[in-house]
Parts: sequence; structure tokens; C-alpha cells
Amino acid sequence: MPGSEGLLVATWNVHGGVGGDGRYVPSRIAQVLREIDADVVALQEVGGRDGQSLLAALVDGTAYRTVQNWTCKRWGCDYGNVVLSRHPVLEAHTIDLAVPRREPRGALDVLVDAPVRPLRVIATHLGLLPGERRVQVKRLLKALEREPVHPTVLTGDVNEWYLWGRPLRWLHAHFGVSPAPATFPARRPLVALDRLWTEPAGMLAELRVHATPLARTASDHLPLRARLHWPVGAPRPVHATTDDPEPEGSAA
Repeated sequence: MPGSEGLLVATWNVHGGVGGDGRYVPSRIAQVLREIDADVVALQEVGGRDGQSLLAALVDGTAYRTVQNWTCKRWGCDYGNVVLSRHPVLEAHTIDLAVPRREPRGALDVLVDAPVRPLRVIATHLGLLPGERRVQVKRLLKALEREPVHPTVLTGDVNEWYLWGRPLRWLHAHFGVSPAPATFPARRPLVALDRLWTEPAGMLAELRVHATPLARTASDHLPLRARLHWPVGAPRPVHATTDDPEPEGSAA
């Protein structure tokens, strides 16, 4: 990645475009994405109401390429995971994470033609039950072990409330422990439901919660924003911080 800026990757559960005030306002999601200004974005819960397409509203007028993994139907439209990329997408596959009698889940396994060398991004949204997540993380780890060729980012809403639950322990064993700033609920975050890991671990230079006033209102989750670099020598330190300098209670 040229220069000192590196590559910016973000993840965000956009809650179907419905904000903390219960209003469906796609333009708020689009504006927050412009604030973040990432090169690659993993989105969860992308859908729409009354036949409107949230995804179309988000990419209108942008240079983002889109890859979708629609896992189910809601509100009469497709609903699921999306990866946005400013760089060409070389390959895209889906990883089936469906568990019987639970909401269908999946992951997008995307190879992005990033500067310097390709970057593999696996974007996912795991289930609500602990047993469900255990099955899903095992499948993700198998997918990772099959093709350990490219530098990799695994990211998304992992729905893991238990810090010492087996899914997180397994992921930490594979990637190493990554910073986990709280992202949920958006107005006053208490839990780190949204996560990002890199392989190699030294590729993660910085991880931030994007907690501007608009981001606190646009969805029930806050976005995570990561800066990556191709590591040379010893890994750089990672700092988990928050973009918003204002007190948490100051959002409208």
C-alpha cells in the first residue's frame, strides 16, 4: 500500500437502514460511509423497506464495486451481507454458515486487487445463539486454513457477548488477540459485537470506532475503521480509539 496512508477497511451493521430513532433513512448510512471514506467496507443487514434498495442508495454516485451475499428475504427484498470495494474484485465466493432452524447466515470471501498485492476479505454476520456461532466459526476457520495464500481480513458482526466464549477463543488462537472497542448499542456502546482480525496480525496498524453524532443515530451499531499496512520487520503497535472527541451523551 503506497505511502504511509495504508489501506482503510471498515465494517458496519447498518440495521437495514433503520436508525436508533426507528426511522428508515438510507441517506444517513450513505453520509456516514462518506465520513469513514474507506477503501473496502463490509456491511451487514443490508436490505430495504417498501421495495426500496438500500444498497442502490449507498453506492449511487460512488466508485464502489459491490459484492452481495443475500441470505434471506425481508420486507419484500434481498437482505444480507455486502462488500464495497474501490479496488477491482478478483474473486468472490460465499461461505454457507446456515444452521438448521435458525436464520440463514453466510460470509463473503472476496479477493480485492489492492495496491502492492491482493487482499482477502472475509465479511460475515454470525448467529445469535452460542451453539450456532460455534458451528459457524469452525466453518470459517476451515475456509481460512484451505487457502492461507493472501494477507487476510476477517471482519463483521460476530454477535459474541461472551469474552471467553469458544468462538472468540478459537478466532484469537488463529489470528492472535485483536483490539475490541465497544460498538453496541450505538448511542452508548457497551459491547464489542463488531470485530476485525488480520493475518498476519502485524498488518493491523490502527483500529478505531467511528462514533460521530450521525453514526450514533444512523444504525444501532457503530462502524469499525481499520488502517492496514504491509508489515516489514516487527509489528507496529495497535491503538483502539474512538474518532468522536465529544462525550457519548452529546449525540442527538
